[in-house]
Amino acid sequence: MLKPKKHNNKTYLTPNEVADLLMVSPATVRQWTVKGDLRSLTTPGGHRRFLYRDIEQFAKNRNMTLPPLVDTTAEIRILIVDNDQQLVRFLATLLETRSEKVKIITAHDGFDAGQKVMQFKPQIVLLDLMMPGLSGFEVCRHLRDNPLTQHCKIIAMTGYYTPENVESILKAGANACLSKPIDSDSLLSTIGIVN
Repeated sequence: MLKPKKHNNKTYLTPNEVADLLMVSPATVRQWTVKGDLRSLTTPGGHRRFLYRDIEQFAKNRNMTLPPLVDTTAEIRILIVDNDQQLVRFLATLLETRSEKVKIITAHDGFDAGQKVMQFKPQIVLLDLMMPGLSGFEVCRHLRDNPLTQHCKIIAMTGYYTPENVESILKAGANACLSKPIDSDSLLSTIGIVN
């Protein structure tokens, strides 16, 4: 996984680094800055730079969760939650073949996810939105409300990729929402695994 630059003792972040950290496009970072929502500094050359503490405060004010500082030498624990068993097998194979440090566990519904997340303590949760019983929206809210799981990076996945669903899951606390069928490169990039 990628480490936020602050972990490397860098004082200022570029717009692209902020976009990566907040899992948005650089254009979104520019819009937030222009509106005055996100504080920035300007270099003598006219380039925007951001203090990490300002990014932390911005994320906190918007109920966004910054990815945890992850040691790149440690294992990456990923919980895949989806009732489509074929997709689960595909994702598990994709991720496990990219890095020997990736450890996968799966759940096929929201209730199963709740139990496994407490046992496995994943750093990343790949979460289907539409599942029988407990939906991905509800699972996401439960993860964010629990101090033991609120640090997880939640990447939602849906075959119903509508503006309403994306907005709802991001408001519920997901870090990103990907459309099904899942694009492997987008997923690996969002997780932070270099392809």
